[in-house]
Amino acid sequence: MRPATAASGLIVFALLATSCGGSGPKVDAKEPKTAKPRNEIAAVAVSTTKASARQVPSYIQATGSLVADETSDVAPQVSGQVISTPVSVGTFVRQGTVVARLNDRDALLRLRQANAGVRQALAAVRQAEARLGLLAGGKFVASAIPEVRAASANYDQAVAQLRLAEANENRYRDLVTTGDVAQSVYDQYRTQRDTARAQVNNARQQLEAAINTARQSNEAIRTAEAGVESARSQASIAQKAVADATIRSPYAGYISNRPVARGEYVTPSSVIVTVLRTNPIKLQLLVPEAEAPHITVGMSVSLEVDAHKDRKFAGQVSAVNPAIDPVSRSATIEVAVENGDNALRSGMFATAQILRSGGNTAVFVPRSAVFSDQNTQSYRVFVIEGDVARLRVVQLGAEEGDTIQILSGVNADEVVTTSNLGQLYEGARVKLE
Repeated sequence: MRPATAASGLIVFALLATSCGGSGPKVDAKEPKTAKPRNEIAAVAVSTTKASARQVPSYIQATGSLVADETSDVAPQVSGQVISTPVSVGTFVRQGTVVARLNDRDALLRLRQANAGVRQALAAVRQAEARLGLLAGGKFVASAIPEVRAASANYDQAVAQLRLAEANENRYRDLVTTGDVAQSVYDQYRTQRDTARAQVNNARQQLEAAINTARQSNEAIRTAEAGVESARSQASIAQKAVADATIRSPYAGYISNRPVARGEYVTPSSVIVTVLRTNPIKLQLLVPEAEAPHITVGMSVSLEVDAHKDRKFAGQVSAVNPAIDPVSRSATIEVAVENGDNALRSGMFATAQILRSGGNTAVFVPRSAVFSDQNTQSYRVFVIEGDVARLRVVQLGAEEGDTIQILSGVNADEVVTTSNLGQLYEGARVKLE
């Protein structure tokens, strides 16, 4: 029974296998699958545009630090005790603003004494003028002086008497010759003539003495007036000492340091406050020696600081150091920057661009044509060659509106994609949208 049953089972299995195998063609299980033809790969629809070339300004890149245009350590001109310090660090002061006061009591007393000396000297001038009979500020004329006028009148009278005596002497001399008068009478008139001559000489000497005395008195006036000038000079010095007790800012700026306090005794070597003039503020740049000959005063400069990343500041080259530092092989350039709002502070680090004359040709593409690869930390652009996308790694420059400068990686007039960048890869087929 068992051998017959096994044989019948084998026959049934063979019939079933034959019937299943005849239902279709045979397929080899190990036959490899063929790749899908390239023309059957779906093309990515993209928008394109051409990279454009345009003239852009040429810059010299440099870095440096901001410093105050002027820094002044304000010191007193006189010694004294500080009685007031009305400003603090950070205070903005205008030119002439009081920054400190010293005790001026002694200076005021010396000023009063000097003013009294001026009044005394003026009184001496008036007294000297009164001796000559001059009004205050009157012009000196010797013949107008009373003593001189009196001496002059005496002289004129003596001259008149001499003329009369000479006339009588001549008349009686003739009469003596004719014998009409005695010799004794003639001798009397001759004596009168000689006396008149002596009186004229004496009157002349008195007139000259009066004139000399008047001139000496006038010199006394000049001496008294010089005394007035000296007294006034002393008063001016005393007045300056009073003014020097008030210490003022030499220009408008900010107080950056105030090392003294009320009650301290200071000297002309002491620093009362430090004032910084920060408008305009000065930027000191170091540029390579190869670039130094191309920089001149007046060139435009733009700069940025970390404290104001969203803002650019403008300035102009104000000075170019003619010497090159032998250690760093660079030249120092000074730039004046407008700083009316005090946004820039002394000591800030700045990155600057100095605008060259002329310009360069640069390549620009839309911002939408550039994507950032986070894996490689690089920027990439797809350039279309026929219907194939080619991947280019690019270096970016400045942005202008909706475009961005390509420093390297793309040439002018090459066609770049501006859409569906996430679906593209090196060699991907593309079609225009």
